[in-house]
Amino acid sequence: MSAKASTSIDTGAKNAPTFGRLFFLNLSAGRILSANPDGSDLKTIISEGRKLPDGLALDVASGHIYWTNMGVPKRNDGSIMRSDLNGRNMISIVPPGGTFTPKQLQLEDRSRKLYWSDREGMRVMRANRDGSEIETLVDTSLGDSRPGPDPKKWCVGIAVDTDGGKFYWTQKGDHHAGLGRICRANIQVPEGQSAGNRSDIELLFDNLPEPIDLDIDPVNRMLYWTDRGDPPRGNTVNRAHMDPHAENRKEPEIVFTHLMEGIGLALDLKGDRMFITDFGGSVYSANLDGSDRKTLLFAEGNLTGIAYAEVPPGR
Repeated sequence: MSAKASTSIDTGAKNAPTFGRLFFLNLSAGRILSANPDGSDLKTIISEGRKLPDGLALDVASGHIYWTNMGVPKRNDGSIMRSDLNGRNMISIVPPGGTFTPKQLQLEDRSRKLYWSDREGMRVMRANRDGSEIETLVDTSLGDSRPGPDPKKWCVGIAVDTDGGKFYWTQKGDHHAGLGRICRANIQVPEGQSAGNRSDIELLFDNLPEPIDLDIDPVNRMLYWTDRGDPPRGNTVNRAHMDPHAENRKEPEIVFTHLMEGIGLALDLKGDRMFITDFGGSVYSANLDGSDRKTLLFAEGNLTGIAYAEVPPGR
């Protein structure tokens, strides 16, 4: 399954107590923050300046936070960082220029690979947890030079379905253009093919307002995503079956509305709930069907990626 936003990890003590913790990014201030799942005990973990952090992934077993820095979108200076869960020992694992404008980030549990979408780079990428062996899995540029001038080719969200052997990504389109897409492909590039000409890419959903971040429920085979486009279909959280059949494909179900440009999404499958951030500065929670909606925090700046984990005390 994907680098789950909800992660319960065996850290060596079989019955070690854990408690839930949210981690999320403030793009406008260049910060990583952490809070309890009810919004209490808000802390700044890292404040590293205006490098435009966007995607966030947790590796509780190793005690690490990973995040993407977009850098300046017109420059080739995107990077991926790592620190301890408490913000100490911060290092760059993909240095500036190793990726163009990295967006959502996922840690795939089985292979321990990091997956991310590269917006102006027009590609989906992955690497080892130490940043080595960077690969391009999908290249949507069709010959365009970077930075990509066509927002229809910009890759933003990413999710990995290990058991299904697929990864999913969003291509957002221009602001409020209604040209967003969600695609998927096999984790392994077909033999003899490349990131730019692979034949296994499937278009699952088209003409979406502006899809952003993704997460999955692999047991119930459901795909969830935020959309920051215009209402009524935009500024929402949506879900749809991960394996739609073209002949009876249903319209995605809207489960959460009235976001102020929805961005980050994290599912806590064990708790049957989701956490959402928006660019307006709020953090929300709700059940997976959208019921029991709560505003946990507000006026926290321009918020992007979010992740949830069960963390042993003291980590």
